[in-house]
Amino acid sequence: MRIGQLYRQVRDRFRQSGLATPDLDARVLVSAALNVPVSALVLREDEDIPEGNADRALAYETLRLNGMPVGRILGERDFYGRKFALNAATLEPRPDTETLVDAVLARVDPQEAGVMCDIGTGSGAIAVTLLAERPGYRMIAVDLSEEALQCALGNAALHDVEDRFNPVCADYTSCLGAGLDWVVSNPPYIRSSVLAGLDREVNQHDPLLALDGGDSGLEAYLRIVADAAVLLRPGGGIALEIGYDQADYLKKQLRHHGFVAIEIIKDLSGNDRVALARKP
Repeated sequence: MRIGQLYRQVRDRFRQSGLATPDLDARVLVSAALNVPVSALVLREDEDIPEGNADRALAYETLRLNGMPVGRILGERDFYGRKFALNAATLEPRPDTETLVDAVLARVDPQEAGVMCDIGTGSGAIAVTLLAERPGYRMIAVDLSEEALQCALGNAALHDVEDRFNPVCADYTSCLGAGLDWVVSNPPYIRSSVLAGLDREVNQHDPLLALDGGDSGLEAYLRIVADAAVLLRPGGGIALEIGYDQADYLKKQLRHHGFVAIEIIKDLSGNDRVALARKP
């Protein structure tokens, strides 16, 4: 079988199954199985496939058709132009979360130095990206899962920021001191009652700990905003990823804890995605 034949076979099956991005999924999975750059797939479509590589591509195809996301199949996901390894304890980083990173970077001078804290760091995608883009900062990366922290530490090493990356296994900020410049987080914010109705790519493959925001979907924000009000230095900032219908609640909580300069930023789809504020 030739490369082009295999790609079109996988692509057509993905199209027939109703996947949202069948052509892209097929390109990425076939390229990975054959160890061929995605950009070279078309140029090499007349080449014969080495023995065994087609079987790997077809195994990837089966996993994808059974609902496993591409990132889970490959064990990694692109985020902000970098690759991040995943494991069973980490959420697969989404493009919407890049809105949070953009918002923080726009408010942090590249020449500044300071300390940030990423609560619920997971794979470390947010924390590592911020460190890579702002070399004067150090990061305290907090997660309740040791397995997630191991993954995040590996990603920090992969992107050469491990010397400024400090993993802490804790429940929120229970063991941290005051004086932080930034608190950032993409906390669990999905209501418990709707978890079962989520797409199977999410509820069967993402860790529940990173999704379940309690009965209201807002429980994590109560804790994080209250803690940040104590831990941030005067002038320090907080940046939180939020659900599309949670902006009013977050603004109310931030005002209640004395924050000022409150902003809500929309993602590329036009949905409220990030809440930002400053400690006076």
